[in-house]
Amino acid sequence: ERLLGEAEQLRAQATAAALRQAIEKYNEALALLRKAEDQQGEANTLNKIGAAYWQLNENQKALEYYNQALPLRRAVGDRAGEALAFNDIGTAYGQLGENQKALEAHNRALRIWREVGNRQNEGASLYNIGVIYWQLGEYQKALAYYDQALPIWRMVGYRQGVASALNAIGVAYDRLGKLREAISSYLEALAEDRALRNRQHEASVLGNLANSYQYLGEFQKALDYYNQALALARTLEDRRTEATALSNAGVVFWQLGEPQKALEYFTQALPLRRATGDRYGEVSTLTNIGLANWSLDKPQKALEYYNQALSLARAIADRRGEASALNNIGTICLFLNDPQKALEYGNQALPLRRTLGDRLGEAVTLSQIGKSYVSLGKPEQAFSYLEQSLSLERAVGDKRHEQETLQTLARA
Repeated sequence: ERLLGEAEQLRAQATAAALRQAIEKYNEALALLRKAEDQQGEANTLNKIGAAYWQLNENQKALEYYNQALPLRRAVGDRAGEALAFNDIGTAYGQLGENQKALEAHNRALRIWREVGNRQNEGASLYNIGVIYWQLGEYQKALAYYDQALPIWRMVGYRQGVASALNAIGVAYDRLGKLREAISSYLEALAEDRALRNRQHEASVLGNLANSYQYLGEFQKALDYYNQALALARTLEDRRTEATALSNAGVVFWQLGEPQKALEYFTQALPLRRATGDRYGEVSTLTNIGLANWSLDKPQKALEYYNQALSLARAIADRRGEASALNNIGTICLFLNDPQKALEYGNQALPLRRTLGDRLGEAVTLSQIGKSYVSLGKPEQAFSYLEQSLSLERAVGDKRHEQETLQTLARA
């Protein structure tokens, strides 16, 4: 009990160092529980070790521990624990980009929750399935599952879940290009969070509101909301959310044509990503620093950061980040008049985009491959890839890239 209590206190600190110390304590407790043949306690502790690795973004390691907990849950007849194990397994697979395995695990959890009549957790599984469809780029399906979770959580009075569902519905609307509907949903979520004094989630919703206004081109409103999120994160000493707000505000400054200002924000975000062990966020911020340097006409500096992003993305199996880095490196290769090298990077990125179901990213990569073929003087191949890109851009409603592709097609 003492070891588990100490581990919980360390895990609550949520720093990388504290989480690793917590894992050590859990493992000490685990040995004692196994000696005592306490299977329930063993399963609970394995789950907590998995959760600590998940917080460290070491999802493969988390998955190993969750999978160890699952047969123990079954052995003691703990149906609720079994469902929770499937939930955690699904979440880890989702982080690893193995979305079909994630869907299978979350659907198994959903069936158990319905069997045992736990409506609140039924809503959670529906919500989690929505998250995976969102990752697959199937935003309409994601919305359908969030819309099922929301009334269940309202019925059982789970207001924190209601706020989460409203926020997720907003994100889905965002991706479907229904920005006003997204803002409406975010504002409902914000009201719930403020009524609950759920300031952590409030900071996240403020960031999403900022994103929507950013996409609408209302940059000042976007910055206002990002600054609210940033101030709240600093008040809460939530360095992870602070890093996200800094990074997102940096993107707005980049869009406003202020890459130097953007770089200042990204540079503030990077050490926070590292201090909190947010390695996925670190990949994103390294990519953004590369982007800012690219806009400042420093292609070699940009290439340096894109390569750092690529190495880290591969180390943590962040396939989305890997695909983005490969695409960005290919863009610089094109600029540096090395279309053959650009083509190699594009051909590495394309299967990753397709595996992830990232249709918008796939369109961007197809366009880059098409441009590489244009530079190589191979118009037939260029035309084939650019036509595929154009078709996807129209399917997802990406007007800006559609115009760029049409211009490239004219040159091809």
